[in-house]
Amino acid sequence: LSLSLSIAPLSLPGDITQKGYEKKRSKLIRAYVPHPGGMEGMSHRPSFAPPSAARFHRRRSSGTRDERYRSDVHSEAVQAVLARHVESKVAVPMPSKRRSLVVQTSMDAYTPPDSSSGSEEEAGPGDDMPGMEHWMTRPAHLGPAHLGSTSSSSSSTQSGGSGNAGRLADSLAHTHLSHPHLAHPHLTHTHTHLTQSHHVSAHHSQTHHGEYNFTFLICVTVCVYEFTSKYGNAERMETGDGVPVSSRVSAKIQQLVNTLKMPRRPPLREFFVDDFEELLEVQQPDPKQRRPEGAEMLAVRGEDLGVVTNWPPSLEAALQRWGTISPKAPCLTSLDTTGKPLYVLTYGKLWSRSVKLAFNILHKLGSKQEPMVRPGDRVALVFPNNDPVAFMVAFYGCLLAEVVPVPIEVPLTRKDAGSQQIGFLLGSCGVTVALTSDACHKGLPKSATGEIPQFRGWPKLLWFVTESKHLSKPPRDWFPHIKDANSDTAYIEVIHSLHFHYKETETIVNVLDFKKDVGLWHGILTSVMNMMHVISVPYSLMKVNPLSWIQKVYHFKAKVACVKSRDMHWALVAHREQKDISLSSLRMLLVADGSNPWSISSCDAFLNVFQSKGLRSEVICPCASSPEALTVAIRRPVEDSSQPPGRGVLSMQGLSYSVVRVDTEERLSVLTVQDVGTVMPGALVCVVKPDGVPLLCKTDEIGELCVCSVATGTSYYGLTGMTKNTFEVFPVASGGGLVSEYAFVRTGLLGFVGPGGLVFISGKMDGLIVVSGRRHNADDIIATALAVEPMKFIYRGRIAVFSVTVLHDERIVVVAEQRPDSTEEDSFQWMSRVLQAIDSIHGVGVFCLGLVPANTLPKTPLGGLHLSETKQLYLEGGLHPCNVLMCPHTCVTNLPKPRQKQPEIGPASVMVGNLVSGKRIAMASGRDLGQTDDNDQFLFLSEVLQWRSQTTPEHILYTLLSSRGAVSSSLTCLQLHKRAERVAALLLERGGLQEGDHIALVYPPGIDLIAAFYGCLYAGCVPITVRPPHPQNISTTLPTVKMIVEVSRSACVMTTAVICKLLRSKEAVATVDIRNWPPVLDTDDLPKKKSPALYKPCNPDALAYLDFSVSTTGMLAGVQISHNAVGAFCRSVKLQCELYPSREVAICLDPYCGLGFVLWCLCSVYSGHQSILIPPVELESNPALWLLAVSQLRVRDTFCSYSVMELCTKGLGLQTEARGLDLSRVRACVVVAEERPRMSLTHSFSKLFKDLGLVNLAICLQGTSGPDPTTVYVDMRALRHDRVRLVERGSPHSLPLMESGKILPGVRIIIANPETKGPLGDSHLGEIWVHSAHNGSGYYSGYGEEVLQSDHFISRLSFGDTSTVWARTGYLGFLRRTELTDASGERHDALYVVGALEEAMELRGMRYHPIDIETSVIRTHQSIMECAVFPWTNLLVVVVELEGSEQEALDLVPMVTKAVLEEHYLIVGVVVVTDIGVIPINSRGEKQRMHLRDGFLQDQLDPIYVAYNM
Repeated sequence: LSLSLSIAPLSLPGDITQKGYEKKRSKLIRAYVPHPGGMEGMSHRPSFAPPSAARFHRRRSSGTRDERYRSDVHSEAVQAVLARHVESKVAVPMPSKRRSLVVQTSMDAYTPPDSSSGSEEEAGPGDDMPGMEHWMTRPAHLGPAHLGSTSSSSSSTQSGGSGNAGRLADSLAHTHLSHPHLAHPHLTHTHTHLTQSHHVSAHHSQTHHGEYNFTFLICVTVCVYEFTSKYGNAERMETGDGVPVSSRVSAKIQQLVNTLKMPRRPPLREFFVDDFEELLEVQQPDPKQRRPEGAEMLAVRGEDLGVVTNWPPSLEAALQRWGTISPKAPCLTSLDTTGKPLYVLTYGKLWSRSVKLAFNILHKLGSKQEPMVRPGDRVALVFPNNDPVAFMVAFYGCLLAEVVPVPIEVPLTRKDAGSQQIGFLLGSCGVTVALTSDACHKGLPKSATGEIPQFRGWPKLLWFVTESKHLSKPPRDWFPHIKDANSDTAYIEVIHSLHFHYKETETIVNVLDFKKDVGLWHGILTSVMNMMHVISVPYSLMKVNPLSWIQKVYHFKAKVACVKSRDMHWALVAHREQKDISLSSLRMLLVADGSNPWSISSCDAFLNVFQSKGLRSEVICPCASSPEALTVAIRRPVEDSSQPPGRGVLSMQGLSYSVVRVDTEERLSVLTVQDVGTVMPGALVCVVKPDGVPLLCKTDEIGELCVCSVATGTSYYGLTGMTKNTFEVFPVASGGGLVSEYAFVRTGLLGFVGPGGLVFISGKMDGLIVVSGRRHNADDIIATALAVEPMKFIYRGRIAVFSVTVLHDERIVVVAEQRPDSTEEDSFQWMSRVLQAIDSIHGVGVFCLGLVPANTLPKTPLGGLHLSETKQLYLEGGLHPCNVLMCPHTCVTNLPKPRQKQPEIGPASVMVGNLVSGKRIAMASGRDLGQTDDNDQFLFLSEVLQWRSQTTPEHILYTLLSSRGAVSSSLTCLQLHKRAERVAALLLERGGLQEGDHIALVYPPGIDLIAAFYGCLYAGCVPITVRPPHPQNISTTLPTVKMIVEVSRSACVMTTAVICKLLRSKEAVATVDIRNWPPVLDTDDLPKKKSPALYKPCNPDALAYLDFSVSTTGMLAGVQISHNAVGAFCRSVKLQCELYPSREVAICLDPYCGLGFVLWCLCSVYSGHQSILIPPVELESNPALWLLAVSQLRVRDTFCSYSVMELCTKGLGLQTEARGLDLSRVRACVVVAEERPRMSLTHSFSKLFKDLGLVNLAICLQGTSGPDPTTVYVDMRALRHDRVRLVERGSPHSLPLMESGKILPGVRIIIANPETKGPLGDSHLGEIWVHSAHNGSGYYSGYGEEVLQSDHFISRLSFGDTSTVWARTGYLGFLRRTELTDASGERHDALYVVGALEEAMELRGMRYHPIDIETSVIRTHQSIMECAVFPWTNLLVVVVELEGSEQEALDLVPMVTKAVLEEHYLIVGVVVVTDIGVIPINSRGEKQRMHLRDGFLQDQLDPIYVAYNM
């Protein structure tokens, strides 16, 4: 609403010449329009032209635009605001979308308007007429096509969040000049505006924003059930062409980095920080907030109700009187789609048919003893909008039978958008009978047997057809009970009649819906009271001929017409110089939605054009009504036309603080309001504060209007709480006294009472959005969005605005249908401009702006948008948008303060014995290694094997199972010894290798690998186990093999014949350079003779083998393991797991590194137990293999990984009983993993197999002597600050953590600060450091990088015990002393692993663990299969795998953003939606987040959608 009061007088017709107008207007807007150089194509047109029809003819031929929220002044304001953003451009990347998705959403998804919503859907007259929804429930506006957009402005988009994009753009534009302070003053103004935002109480979230306000028609109380049809209207669009091709992500990423160099959000204010408690920002009162300054208002009283003597005492009595006195008088004329009268219902017919129906309702339903309907019951009326006659008969039939009619819309399909709420309504009212017409009954959806199915959520109904031919005649002596004059039903009609001076036999033309609101009150009730004649114009006719209502007024010389502003607008658009029209007979043109400020332009323009046709300005009567309070106020037709109607140009900023301020400056954001006349006769009206105690407002304050009158609704049926808050309000003056002893009813209308008792309405409660303490009206935001060029971008003007609660405040969401021919570029540009416009004009950021394909938003039966259903779909992730722009950076300004790291306390002040800063030092140790066993006399594992081959040659050490569970091969002590000897001979003879050479063992999991390993030890070489390349995926797996071979400087590669072949295949040659390979030895063909002498190492600290593994961050590291460490580790495991030669252990692990390798290859030889080897690869073809082996071989201890556990849980599901599994003998199931224990997986695994006897599910290296693993719940917020605070299960922000097993014998653990290396107390999170005999001796590197090595393997504490040498694990965790005791009677220290140090993300000064954010994200939507997060610059990137159709991809963006904001107080920077299987996972089942990050940055993910939340 652009240029304030000075331009308001220009809008009034006839007060200025065309030339003068142009001159004055250009002078006014000069300040806001850029220099002529950038304005080619801008046409300056008048805002209201003289009444010439040619202009409207021109407008129509050029294709129409949605005019509901039309105001030229506002359009100019929007253009002016956007023009400011033109010069300063910034490249924020457009979202990337997969081509298939682009094509579908932009073209294929467009379906022609769905004819199922009855006759209300298709377009109107001519091809380019706006379609039906265009007129739904909101006013239309008209004016000339405003300033056309220039080439420069249309390309000037910033995708940044609302105005921040503009601010960002400005700042970036100015940085080149190195004058950041040159930013435009208006932008700085908005900036501070957002900064001093207000916190809003949860009380104000919109409780019934779009749900049904349902109230009813009852004989005693007249209240109307309303189907809140929100915004909706129609628009035909021009066609465009071209489908954009996805642009590359990586190029955008560079753009994105450039945009991040400037601050993205206003500076934060001070917080309360209590230790590590994160508090959301404390709201400060806005110093700029305007406050009301007027005196307290007084309640305004309408004129007295006169007493009329000869008035019928009730509606029924009126019907009886007119039906018998003048039965031939016409009561209602219905029209067909051509405009010809279809049926004329006379008062006589109405009376006789109503009586007949009343008799049938009471006596022909059910049996005589048990009638189905008794007086006072409720009955549903289901009639289409083109059958007013049947509805009127049914309505009065119900009144005569003394039952309560409940008019509802016709359900079109079983899943009709609002039908569930209607079902709830009918059920709560106890409705069992539905009256309907023959035609409607035939059109209802039916099952195969021909019965009408029960609609979703509806009670069981008896459908009763009301046509006379289906009814039996009442006996002559039967008469309905007509209430006498002492009942209080007639007042509502009396008031209407007195107020409007209705006279008998006058004619009313009614275009409104006759089932509810103003249409019902005037077209069905008041008309009968006054014996008037109603001409009902159906929507289907209006669609074909928008002028039909004007023609009917002329034809019937009607005195009254009831319309909405959209009907006036439509008539303007369709109007050509038609001779046969005159509106001179009208004494009252009732504008039902005249209270909506956006209806003014339509009223003005209509008057402008039709004044020449006899329309008088005083005839236009805007009216304010609500379902609860019925008609609140109406401007009456006055005889004296000299008095102009009241107008006010109000500041939108003032309105957002609920203050009335006439805008005198030349501001851009103003709202023009018109009066809706005076208070109804006999009523008392006051304005109260919308929330909290109903205190009276001041005279210059906006509040909710409350009415005290006999003519209001009395309750919401069955909802006593809501009834009390709405219908029983006692306004309180500031002194504490009540305004009146009678109760008032809240109207749901926001406004104020102006001079002379005129009522002004500025908006509705259910369109109210309270953001940071400021109030915005959804209609105003819609008007701004619709004024953004290109106007025709939104398909038929269908746009919904609502708010959702995110992080303790309301956030604005805008959803619109885009034209079917829009390109991605168009959409993105339009969205960016809308965000800027809303931010600049309303001073509020938009949280989410979504575009959906045409015709996909849920609609009400009359074609308007169904707001509550749209909001529900958004919240559930079911909207399926084709474009989304999230702007959390601009509108979420109440995040907690970033953490400032405190300098560490010096060592002197903290160490006192075993205490750090008053807390126990976090240290723990396993039990002693104890006495030596027989095999402990040997220093080397090769000696142990030789000893076993002599003492127990036939004892089976290894059994390998095939995929079917059969034993495919086994090894005794002697067999293993002999094969190892032959491998050693092969190495020394054919390979010609020297002592200490490195050998790469590239074997599948099995027995060959074990024999080759011991062969290397026998030959004095150093083995390195390497996972073989995958035959189906050589190109990605072979380079890793080659890299390990090169980095480890292997002198030769040993493998099987099959893999030898694979390494020389075409694919392998294409992938890596085969000429650089060291010699490859095939061990399938071993020499017959053994090697002459077995090598015996002389130094126990010499290298035994190299353990190469790829960490989760993608780093390849080789750890040197000495012979000493091998012996010590095997001994620890033996003691902890009680492994002896008589035991059998099932192992289902990958044998290439870490504990998996030790258990697979080393432990059996050291302890002598039998290992049953199950290669995890085999589980892919047979998920039951591992558990079947455990069950059949009656194994007591088994080792597996999380990926194995997951395969079993998902693969076996409910088939467990059928397979005859028995796990009752399992004593310990040990999960080998380096990550935080996955509690949910272990729980579901235990739950699934507990009936099979799986009792003690021990996780990690859990021995029998120790207690079961404990679970604690820690505060996730404290954890981000590296503190550990235990909380109760189920408390908010609690995170369950499971103990990572019992500390191995001979191991000491301390928790240290990873930065300062100081010891930490047990309430801190720190890095786990280990001291033991089996620590690795360093990283192997052929390049001499000793720095890494010294730090990781020989670290010392910076204070305290500085002599002990520790190895750093790279994992963060904490220790807790539990109440449990172990075998030695000591209290048990539990170790909890939280996550890898190198994966933890530093964001906002806090430490976040990816798994926590990923868990939150996976919970948000059922289609998210897997998720991975990683930081990039200072942004959080979330990658989700989508299971489901690509159409759901964009639903995930707002849900993911909201979940991470609410649970972790982080703003997601980029959301990437991909196919299943894109997130790389290593053999241990751990996510490779850094690989994923590299793939993202190099644009290798082929994402379905990439959203940049700027």
